[in-house]
Amino acid sequence: MENTFKANFTGESEELPNVNQPLRFLTASSVIGDTVLNNDGEDMGSIKDVMLDIRSGKIEYYIIEFGGFLGIGEKYFAIPFSLLSVDPDNKVFRFNEKKETLEKAPGFNKEHWPETNWHSNYVTDSWSFWG
Repeated sequence: MENTFKANFTGESEELPNVNQPLRFLTASSVIGDTVLNNDGEDMGSIKDVMLDIRSGKIEYYIIEFGGFLGIGEKYFAIPFSLLSVDPDNKVFRFNEKKETLEKAPGFNKEHWPETNWHSNYVTDSWSFWG
């Protein structure tokens, strides 16, 4: 029997008819925890969550977890969907920014998530920062 759950969850398939076809869809749960690298190969953190626009049903932005050590001191950032790309060969997301730029971006503490509606100051400030 074909393991379509594994293929949909991981993007890997050894037995489906279109084994060599490029990946088109991933489950939201499969990207949580995925590594984010910049084009220089620097670790830019990992995907902590995916935020959907409930009106359009599309991903609006990713929450990236960056910094800290052993779960202490990390900061979260809202990164617009359009700024990340999937690197299927390396099974990571790519974010074409320098680590120093991310460190200067408006972020938030994991214990204090901001109001995420469009009128919130955090989302407005974040979108302004990323252009």
